[in-house]
Amino acid sequence: MNTKRQYRTYTKEFKEEAIGLITEQGYSVAQAADVLGVSQNLLYTWKQKADELNNSSVNADERTELMALRKEVKQLRMEKEILKKASAFFAKEMK
Repeated sequence: MNTKRQYRTYTKEFKEEAIGLITEQGYSVAQAADVLGVSQNLLYTWKQKADELNNSSVNADERTELMALRKEVKQLRMEKEILKKASAFFAKEMK
């Protein structure tokens, strides 16, 4: 029997409200986790990411562009490695 773990996904609004319980309403992370039915580690992760975004000097448009550029760089590096291997293969064949 192959049982694949199902991960729950949460909306951005849910995450913002969860962080609001901690930052604005004074709940501890443990209390907020119990109320919401999520793990404390998950709340800490959400809070840390929100803090990083709030303290970032990069706006949302720049962040989106940065993510797209990083994705493109990753793709180009992968293509470069494929071309290196192909050229090495063809160089062997020509000998």
